[in-house]
Amino acid sequence: MRGDPPALNRRAVLAAPLGLVACDRFASARVAAGPDAPPLKSLADFPIGATGMTGQLADPVWVAAMLRHVDQITPEWELKPERILRPGFDYDFSASDRMVDWGHEQGLRVFGHTLVWYSQGLDLFTDALPTARFAAEFDRYVATVAGRYRGRMVGWDVVNEAVAEDGDGLRDCVYARKLGPEAYIVRAFEQARAADPDAVLFLNDYNLENNPRKGATFLKLVERLLAQGAPIGGVGTQSHLDIEIPAGQIRDFFRDAGSLGLPIHVSELDFPMERDGGRRPDLRSTAAKRAQQVARVGELAEAFMTLPEHQRYAFTTWGLRDPDSWLVRAEGKNRPDESALLLDAEGRPNPAYQAVADAFAR
Repeated sequence: MRGDPPALNRRAVLAAPLGLVACDRFASARVAAGPDAPPLKSLADFPIGATGMTGQLADPVWVAAMLRHVDQITPEWELKPERILRPGFDYDFSASDRMVDWGHEQGLRVFGHTLVWYSQGLDLFTDALPTARFAAEFDRYVATVAGRYRGRMVGWDVVNEAVAEDGDGLRDCVYARKLGPEAYIVRAFEQARAADPDAVLFLNDYNLENNPRKGATFLKLVERLLAQGAPIGGVGTQSHLDIEIPAGQIRDFFRDAGSLGLPIHVSELDFPMERDGGRRPDLRSTAAKRAQQVARVGELAEAFMTLPEHQRYAFTTWGLRDPDSWLVRAEGKNRPDESALLLDAEGRPNPAYQAVADAFAR
């Protein structure tokens, strides 16, 4: 999940030999024909979502693509603490109100993202703040934001990215230090449940498919939180996919996650072609990258479809068309040629689109 602005570099991903995708049955998927390929939302009996921001609401091309393809919207930035929380623990809901109102006016489900994130609110929520004041303002923030949209959100990412980057335990952050590593999570869920009792409440994290150790740590955390009485209603896997991970790794995570019995939200799907810095030189051809994308996205969609119907909460992409992606924007990864979403700039299907369509049709 991305702040917009600024962006964070947080990809801890695994590499795999290119040959691992060669025998992958999804790699031979063909692109759906032209811009008249069926709307994404027509392919599924569960919600198809995408993110949006206020700056896109005046773009008629973006609006048309959203209304054609999705039935759920996640505000990409407007509900994050860095946008709402103002100096002196004041709040500014002007942008979030606009996004939520627009979504409902268009007949879309609106999903709330996010109430507590380790990387935000840090100008005010500091180690120096007295613990009693910290706890009171923490409770007030979660209750106020969730309560403002009571009955208007289908769900909330209550706590985002609580697991350490490498999967070795929980993340060290000011919320954990002041309120307790798991206690702050339970507290946030309790406040959110009281403020918006009908919304489905999610614990959300990334690299759960890419890093099996992190995926296992995340699922064990969910089990412990449930045992403590946290009203967790679902788990969110961001699914910012490393397209070079071994075949079967995504399937294994969904099998394990599904065993919890909770709804699962594919909450921030994208699948970048370019590697992050610090890895070996990228000698793959464009065709090889596309084959890897198709293979991994197809596996993800098929793994999602193996879940019981009541556990398929929603399938959301982080942006709808390639230029909508945080990976492309200058304040994100600044990769103007990146193609990491199901639709291209003109709203035509990218190769991975057909892999999703095929998986959903099974």
